[in-house]
Amino acid sequence: MNNFKDFFKNKKITVMGLGLLGRGVGDALFLAECGAKLTITDLKPSTALRPSLRKLRKYKNIKYVLGKHKLEDFRNADMILKSAGVPLDSPYIKEAWKNKIPIEMSATLFAKNSGIPMLGVTGSRGKSTVTHLIAHILKSTGKKVVLGGNVRGISNLQLLKEVKAADMSVFELDSWQLQGFGEAGISPHVAVFATFYQDHLGYYDKDLKKYFSDKGNIFKYQKSTDTLIAGKQPFQFIKKWGGDTKGKVIIAPDKLPKGWKFNLPGSHNEYNASIAVEAARVYHVPDTKIKKALATFTGVPGRLELIRELKGVKYYNDTTATTPEATLAALQALGHPMSKFKNIILIAGGSDKGLNMDSIVKEINKNCKKVILLSGTGTNRIKSKIKNNIEAKSMKEAVAKAKAQATQGDVVLLSPAFASFGMFDNEFDRGDQFTKIVKSLK
Repeated sequence: MNNFKDFFKNKKITVMGLGLLGRGVGDALFLAECGAKLTITDLKPSTALRPSLRKLRKYKNIKYVLGKHKLEDFRNADMILKSAGVPLDSPYIKEAWKNKIPIEMSATLFAKNSGIPMLGVTGSRGKSTVTHLIAHILKSTGKKVVLGGNVRGISNLQLLKEVKAADMSVFELDSWQLQGFGEAGISPHVAVFATFYQDHLGYYDKDLKKYFSDKGNIFKYQKSTDTLIAGKQPFQFIKKWGGDTKGKVIIAPDKLPKGWKFNLPGSHNEYNASIAVEAARVYHVPDTKIKKALATFTGVPGRLELIRELKGVKYYNDTTATTPEATLAALQALGHPMSKFKNIILIAGGSDKGLNMDSIVKEINKNCKKVILLSGTGTNRIKSKIKNNIEAKSMKEAVAKAKAQATQGDVVLLSPAFASFGMFDNEFDRGDQFTKIVKSLK
């Protein structure tokens, strides 16, 4: 969309959800620069949104409605730009529909208007690592790649400025963003479906099929010339609930080819890498170049990220582990083969997502040296079942208690298995606090 300024100029746009992650504020900045007439509305009050509001203060074409939403802002607009996570059955979205106002999401707007091919990656777990690894492999061969979607700090609308010089885009797409793809009736040219586990069941009324339905938009509208790459694990759900797949289907193996090396720990990361390999092959990247790129990939912040080693103790930030499967994968990746996880002091707990925690509770009780529990509704549900636990009312207290329990050869692992709301602004805030505190330890 080379004429994007003309497209957005003077359009009345209600931006629903500003947030603090940089994506919403980046989209708002882009629209303000284009000369759109913006109404920014967020349920958070101005005090909570101060860092984002500061970046927008020079623009006079923005009206703010904060701490609430008003129905009138959804009646008289040319477009609603809704942030991920706002449910489609929201009364405000219904009001916009009633008034025939289009509902857009930034990833969908990018996909519809960029004019470059898109590879999209989804999955309950692993999608960030797979997305960044695919982009890393493709960039290493000289391809000009735009990386976006559900990526921290990246505004998808701002990326429209970069498409002129790009060959393709690689987007990480969560179920909410894919809801937008479903509304628009589009899918990426190459779709990657990494994993499918129970998640966000509070949002989806405990209906796994509803959750899959949004995820499935990644391939639902593909054409016969398009490609779907899936791991074996999610493919059983694709067969069960996915309907007809129109493009070419590639099932990725669980492991890398024999003799190939990948730096990130854990069998789940080898699985992620094997999916990325299949994606690179779709773009005719030779195996020799893929192998080289795998060896230089250092991972994604907040995903089994080694922060430091202090007095023989390693500290890992795995804040994005917000499900029991993710935490179990981290424990298996870092545990000593002979003693399983007996060298691990786990920092876990947080806000409840209504997921089944039986398997992770069993593994923690059997194997973890100690568990430090952060406050939250999810913690309240499981703490009586977890032996050997210590509660902490802040991240500082949690790290201090973990350090006190750790001896040489141990691992302190932040891998919460729950959402971050309550004690933290979001999962990144949780990981940032952990990283800052661990780096300051003496």
